[in-house]
Amino acid sequence: MARASSPSLLLVLLVAVAAAVAGARLPVDAAWNSWNHFYCGISEGVIRETADALINTGLAKLGYKYVNIDDCWAELNRDYQGNMVPNKRTFPSGIKALADYVHAKGLKLGIYSDAGTRTCSNKMPGSLDHEEQDVKTFASWGVDYLKYDNCNDAGRNVMERYTRMSNAMKKYGKNIFFSLCEWGVENPATWARGMGGNSWRTTGDIADNWDSMTSRADQNDRWASYAGPGGWNDPDMLEVGNGGMSEAEYRSHFSIWALAKVWAGPLSGNRKAVVLWNRQGHQATITAHWSKVGLLVSAAVTARDLWAHSSFFAQGQLSASVAPHDCKMYILTPK
Repeated sequence: MARASSPSLLLVLLVAVAAAVAGARLPVDAAWNSWNHFYCGISEGVIRETADALINTGLAKLGYKYVNIDDCWAELNRDYQGNMVPNKRTFPSGIKALADYVHAKGLKLGIYSDAGTRTCSNKMPGSLDHEEQDVKTFASWGVDYLKYDNCNDAGRNVMERYTRMSNAMKKYGKNIFFSLCEWGVENPATWARGMGGNSWRTTGDIADNWDSMTSRADQNDRWASYAGPGGWNDPDMLEVGNGGMSEAEYRSHFSIWALAKVWAGPLSGNRKAVVLWNRQGHQATITAHWSKVGLLVSAAVTARDLWAHSSFFAQGQLSASVAPHDCKMYILTPK
C-alpha cells in the first residue's frame, strides 16, 4: 500500500500491477471457511448446506469453489492404527462422502490440521509426527485443500515442523492446496513458497472489528512483493457478515482483501485496480493521481465503480467523496 502524500493522510491507495504476463497462472479460487462464524459448532449438515448456498446464490460462478472445514472435525484421539477419525456425532457419513457431495456440485473440499501434537481447539489430534499418514488419509478422502495451523508445537522448531508436512505433501498430496497457517511469526512469506506452500499467513488471527481488520491489512502489505501466481499472502479470513463491523467497514474489508490478490498478479490490458479507502472518522474527498497508479498523466480511462456498478470517463486523476471507514473501488481501463 502507498499512503497518500497529502497532509490529511486520509488515503490508502492500493495500486494495481502492470500488464498481464503471458501464460501466468490464474489466482486461486476463493474459499469459504467454517471457523470465523461456527468455530467448533460444525457438522456435515453445515458443510452440505454451505455447498448448496454457494451454488444457489451464484457465488460459485464468481469463483467461490472451496468449502473448507476448520478445526473440530475429528474425534479426540486417533484410532488403533493411528489414523484420524471423523467425529462420529457431527460427521457420521465421514469426510469421503462429504467430499463426494461437494465435488458433485463442481466445488472443492478443504480440511484442517495442525503442525503440533493437537490442534488449536485441543479437541482433536494434530499431525506432528503423523504427516505422511495424514496426507495419505486426506488424499484418499478426496480432500482438495489443507489449512495447516501452528498450535501445541511441543517446543519444536517451526521450520522443522512445516518441512515435515511439506515433504509429505510433495509425496502424497500434490493435488492438495497447501495453506500454511503459521501466523506470520517466522516470516513465512520468505520461505513458504519454497516448501510448496500455495498460501501463507502473514498475520495473527483476525477479529471482527475495525482495528483488527486495518492492522491485518497493514501487516500484510509488508509482504506484497513475495506473492505471485501459485503462492499467496494470507492476511486471515474475511469477517464479513459476522456483525462486528458496519456495512461500510465490511465493504472496505472485502475490497482490501480482494486487492491483496491484485498485488500478486497482473490485470490484463494494462488495467489498474484502485481503492480509495477513508480510514478516518469523517467524510473525506480522496484523489488518486495517475502518477501514483502507474498511468500516463495524460491517459484517459473508463473507470468502473465495482460497488455502484457504474462506469464513467476520467483523465489525469480520479476523486470521490468517501464516507468514514468506507471505500470506493475501481477498475481503470485505458482507452
